[in-house]
Amino acid sequence: MAAARRRAVSEDIAVTHGAWTPEGETPPPAQKVSEDAIISVLKTVFDPEIPIDIYELGLIYAVEIEDDGKVKVEMTLTTPSCPSAQELPAQVEESVRLVPGVTDVTVEVVWDPPWDQGRMSEDAKLAMNMY
Repeated sequence: MAAARRRAVSEDIAVTHGAWTPEGETPPPAQKVSEDAIISVLKTVFDPEIPIDIYELGLIYAVEIEDDGKVKVEMTLTTPSCPSAQELPAQVEESVRLVPGVTDVTVEVVWDPPWDQGRMSEDAKLAMNMY
């Protein structure tokens, strides 16, 4: 799983390098964290009971990216009694930390509005034969 997350990040983010000057090496410019990069790594986290990633399931409610690289993710679970209640938020945090430029990650599990199948993407519904 971690290898897939690193691969998703490396495919979406161009690495920048510092420059050499007579005074020495300059630091690379601060990388701006892109929402696309965050979404890419979120799509590598799967609900263990459903073979669909949490983004397509509609479990991610919000992604906030600050200029200093801090990222806040609001997510929910399919039910309050979800057996993955501890593991999924931790996986989300671990995945988002892999994105270059991310300086801190906060994952908040919210219950309002409650998740329902209407939040699933068309691809997720198709994968679950919900048509």
